[in-house]
Amino acid sequence: MDSVGVAAAAPDAGPGPAWQSKCPWGAPSTTSISCSLADVMSEQLAKELQLEEENAAFPEVVAAAEGPFITGENIDTSSDLMLAQMLQMEFDREYDAQLRREEKKINGDSKVSISFENYRKVHPYDSDSSEDEVDWQDTRHDPYRPDKPTTTPRRGFIGKGKDITTKHDEVVCGRKNTARMENFAPEFQVGDGIGMDLKLSNQVFNALKQHAYSEERRSARLHEKKEHSTAEKAVDPKTRLLLYKMVNSGMLETITGCISTGKESVVFHAYGGNSATEDKVIPPECAIKVFKTTLNEFKNRDKYIKDDYRFKDRFSKLNPRKIIRMWAEKEMHNLTRMQNAGIPCPQVVILKKHVLVMSFIGQDQVPAPKLKDVTLSSEDMKKAYYQILNMMQQLYRECNLVHADLSEYNMLWHDGKVWLIDVSQSVEPTHPHGLEFLFRDCRNVSQFFQKGGVAEALNERELFNAVSGLNITADNEVDFQAEIEALEKMNEDHVQNHGKKLSTFSSDGDPPIYDE
Repeated sequence: MDSVGVAAAAPDAGPGPAWQSKCPWGAPSTTSISCSLADVMSEQLAKELQLEEENAAFPEVVAAAEGPFITGENIDTSSDLMLAQMLQMEFDREYDAQLRREEKKINGDSKVSISFENYRKVHPYDSDSSEDEVDWQDTRHDPYRPDKPTTTPRRGFIGKGKDITTKHDEVVCGRKNTARMENFAPEFQVGDGIGMDLKLSNQVFNALKQHAYSEERRSARLHEKKEHSTAEKAVDPKTRLLLYKMVNSGMLETITGCISTGKESVVFHAYGGNSATEDKVIPPECAIKVFKTTLNEFKNRDKYIKDDYRFKDRFSKLNPRKIIRMWAEKEMHNLTRMQNAGIPCPQVVILKKHVLVMSFIGQDQVPAPKLKDVTLSSEDMKKAYYQILNMMQQLYRECNLVHADLSEYNMLWHDGKVWLIDVSQSVEPTHPHGLEFLFRDCRNVSQFFQKGGVAEALNERELFNAVSGLNITADNEVDFQAEIEALEKMNEDHVQNHGKKLSTFSSDGDPPIYDE
């Protein structure tokens, strides 16, 4: 090979033989820069080399925007500026927490609240901090806690011009009235208006308020009444004490239970004991009649007592409890009169206040059935009719009484005969309404036996004349009652003039005694 041609082809070749630059197995033309061992072990140098390799491999990646973006992975604590920013951020966080505590302490439950919002340090790098995040349970609207009402200024209105709103505004008053319902008694159910914009007018709110107070007072009265009154099949503590004393004294052996309840009394069954202090013989089985002390049934029944000369001086309209005891005493006296006349009725044992002990009409704790509940044959019905007619005449002539509530409900069928009970309302014929009560009794008896198939049953007018002995000849019931009222008026005028009860009824002798 020509050496001159090779030299011309590579005029810029470096020192050394020309054949070495063309040899692939030759040594590289560039020489590596030598470095120390400390530089090789440096972390900063390693990071720079890694960044150079990444930039060479991914040249299209755009550099991040400049700015001190702080995360948990790239925090560089070697910079004084970064340390200062981190310290300032921590200080601002503690300062804001202190402000929140002070704000909560000062406001409390006050209607007027103070806010330190303008003094808080809102740091831009604190957005990722969990301590600055407010719990949603503290800020959400609590439906079970009433909102703080907006206060009305002292001048009585807010707003200006057409937008003025006074304290008498319908919407404002309606919402306030709705919030005031929470002050009602817990027993008064006001409903659940959570999440609803309820507005109650003043008229509706005042009506509900008055009703709530009335219900509260009524519940208190009912509670007191249960403690001091007899109820259905129950007795109050005072009545229970009276019954205990009767059992402890030996008058009664035991009280088995309730056998009947009515509008005005409760009847219990008891077995009689052996009491040496009592003059009367106690029957083996007794009926204890306890008059109710609730007073509800006695308010309209004073007409049976106030015009009875036996109790007129002791009658007190202002003391209803006294009427109850007088009612029991009146039944005792009426039963005594009937017993002396030989009329079948319970025998009186003893009276203690409003508790009357009598003989039991029945056997083995089973009371005798009422006349309306028993099925009698035609002969027994006829026998019962004449017996009742005879008893009504004995009541009027010998006992000088009118039953005043005689019906099939107050007559018992026992041992093949009729027994009369419930004579607490019985009055004398000279009572201002005595003849009216007698006519009502005659109507009840006549209708019952006429429906029962007794052909011999008299109508009410004929039965009234047969019992009373009066000869009232009226063609219709209206005129008949008019004459009865005239006789009662005549008797009342006579009482007012002479001051004592003397019957002025004109009769044709004693009434006839009907017998079978």
